[in-house]
Amino acid sequence: MANFPPVEEQLAYIKKGAAEIIHERELRERLENSLKTGKPMRVKAGFDPTAPDLHVGHTVLIRKLKHFQDLGHTVIFLIGDFTGMIGDPTGRSVTRPPLTRADIDRNAETYKAQVFKILDAQKTVVDFNSRWFSKMSAEDFIRLAAKFTVSQMLEREEFHKRFQEEKPIAIHELLYSICQGYDSVALEADVELGGTDQKFNLHMGRTLQKDFGQPSQILLTMPILEGMDGVQKMSKSYGNYIGISEPPQEIYGKVMSISDELMWRYYELLTDVKVAEIDQMKADAASGKQHPMELKKALARRIVQDFHGEQAAKAADENWAKQFQKDEVPEDVDLQAVPLESVLAGDDIQDGKLPPVIRMDKLVVSAGFADSATDAQRKRKQRAVRINDTIWEEPLRVCASKDEEFVLKVGRKIKRIKLV
Repeated sequence: MANFPPVEEQLAYIKKGAAEIIHERELRERLENSLKTGKPMRVKAGFDPTAPDLHVGHTVLIRKLKHFQDLGHTVIFLIGDFTGMIGDPTGRSVTRPPLTRADIDRNAETYKAQVFKILDAQKTVVDFNSRWFSKMSAEDFIRLAAKFTVSQMLEREEFHKRFQEEKPIAIHELLYSICQGYDSVALEADVELGGTDQKFNLHMGRTLQKDFGQPSQILLTMPILEGMDGVQKMSKSYGNYIGISEPPQEIYGKVMSISDELMWRYYELLTDVKVAEIDQMKADAASGKQHPMELKKALARRIVQDFHGEQAAKAADENWAKQFQKDEVPEDVDLQAVPLESVLAGDDIQDGKLPPVIRMDKLVVSAGFADSATDAQRKRKQRAVRINDTIWEEPLRVCASKDEEFVLKVGRKIKRIKLV
C-alpha cells in the first residue's frame, strides 16, 4: 500500500500549470479514495512516435506525469504504435501520411530514452496500444466504431473545418479519436493527460469507459508552451525551440535569452518548483530582493540538469558567466581553422593590399553561424556579430596577419577562429 500526501497538497501540485481539469470534484474523490485504500490512481498519457527529437515543449505533459509519480500514483507512458500508423489529425488541415512499422519502432526507442530523463524508469509503466488493437477482429472494430456517429466526429474542429472547405477526410482518420478513447478502456485509466488541443480525443475516453461499465476518467489538459519568442507555440518550424538533445551550453543560452515574463511560465510548466515557491520568487524579484537574471540562471541550470546532469549544468552556468558577465572566453570553446582564401574580399577591394581584407559575411557562414551570406548580413546589421567582444557592423575587416586568431561571437554562439 502506498502512502500519499494530504489531498489538498496533492491537488495543489497536480493543478500547477494545468489549463483545465474535468472534473476537479471527481479528481478530489479519486484522491480521497486512494488515501483511504492505499491504492494509487492509474494516470495515462499517450504519445505517437511520430518524431524522435523532442523539445522542451513536448515535456510539459511528461513533467505533469512526473508530478503524479512524485505523489505515488501509477504513471502509464503509452506509446501509440498502432495509432501512429493512422496519424493524429489534431491541428492538421490535410491527412497525415502514415508511418511505417520501422519508423514507429525506431522513434519509440528514442522516445523512451528521452522521457526517462524526467520520469523514473523503474516506476513507469510503458505500454503499447498495439497490445490490444492487434488482437481485435474486424467485427470488434465495427462494433467499436458503431458507438459513434459521423455527426459526432464532425464536431471535431479539424474535421469540421475541412468539411466546410470541402477538403478530404480519410475514413481512417475518423477512427483515431475512437482508438485513443478505447486506450483508456484497455488501461482502466483514472486520469488522462493531454494538451488543450486534445480535448475532443480525451472526452472519447470518458464516453467509452462509461459505455464499457467503467468509471469515467478525469481529464487534465496542459497548455501549449510558447517558444523563446513568447508569442508562437514552441516549434522547430518557427525556430523558437529548445531541443532536449542540444548541447548543455546551447540549452542554457536559449533559456537565458527568454524574457523575464516568460521565465515564470517556464518555471510553471518545465520544473517541479511548487507554486508557493514561484510566487515567492516573483515577489522577491518585484521588491528587488533577487535579481531576475539570477532567477533565470537558476531556471537554466534546472533545465540543463534535467537532460544532461548536474556537472553539465554547473559548467554551462560558469561558461555563460565568463562569456556574458565577465567578458572572458569559456575554456571549452572550439577552435576552427578557416582558409583565408575562402573569406577574402574580391580583387577589386584587395588591390594588392597587405594585410588581406576579409568579408565578414563569408566568415560568419564559414564558421557555421549562418546559413547564407544573406543570413549573415542580417545578423551583422542586427549587431549580433562580435570580434573579440567588439560589435562588428561593417561588411569588411582587415586582418592583422594570415595566422591571426580571434574570438567570433554571433548571438549566443562562440568560436575561436584561426585564419590559415
